[in-house]
Amino acid sequence: MIKKLLIYFVRFYQYTLSPLLGLTCRFYPTCSEYMILALQKHGAMKGAYLGVKRICRCHPWNPGGHDPVPESTILSKEKSVK
Repeated sequence: MIKKLLIYFVRFYQYTLSPLLGLTCRFYPTCSEYMILALQKHGAMKGAYLGVKRICRCHPWNPGGHDPVPESTILSKEKSVK
């Protein structure tokens, strides 16, 4: 439920605000698309964490480039070891 709500907010941003701002993301996939993919792959908590972490890296001093959503996170690996 929370995951769907977060995806809705990102889609709202993509269709309303993003066209007004222009192409400003220096990463592929874009930060908003990354957030949606992370939410779909890792759920609401981890996906939102990964998305916010990615948005914090999106600034003029970062070269950007291809940055896919990770298959698993360190937290997932630690839980599977226990």
